[in-house]
Amino acid sequence: MPSFDVVSEISKPELKNAVDNASRELSTRFDFRGVDASFSLNDDGILMKAEGDFQLKQMMNILIEKLGKRKIDPHAVDFTGTPEQSGKTWSQLIKLREGIDREMGKKIVKAIKDSKLKVQAQIDGDAVRVTGKKKDDLQAVIALLRAADFGQPLQYNNFRS
Repeated sequence: MPSFDVVSEISKPELKNAVDNASRELSTRFDFRGVDASFSLNDDGILMKAEGDFQLKQMMNILIEKLGKRKIDPHAVDFTGTPEQSGKTWSQLIKLREGIDREMGKKIVKAIKDSKLKVQAQIDGDAVRVTGKKKDDLQAVIALLRAADFGQPLQYNNFRS
């Protein structure tokens, strides 16, 4: 029986390259000369440090541009964190959205069931497995999910026939 998985992943090498490119641009920009500003990638997300709140906003724009050039969807990063001040240094943690959590999985399954296509969808950890008898039905589900906006980038892998 044909099936595929709906997942939400970020390419780690591309993310690392985007952060490195953003750091390189910081060192060459005129408005950041002599300023202690940096990007760092860790397990929690991307940490931005600068000497002022305004500089953090400029760094955010640089990062969005570099992520776009590396074909990483801007919805994959969460910019809603608040900047924190420690002495004269401001920092902000930008979290990465990976995996499909329970709530998002329920929304995806509901959208598939509401479409009345002859497929079954079930939440499988941090992915949603979709199975059906016909490849055409599965391709219709992929088209349906691409048209919908779930606020998170989705990928479709393990397409088996």
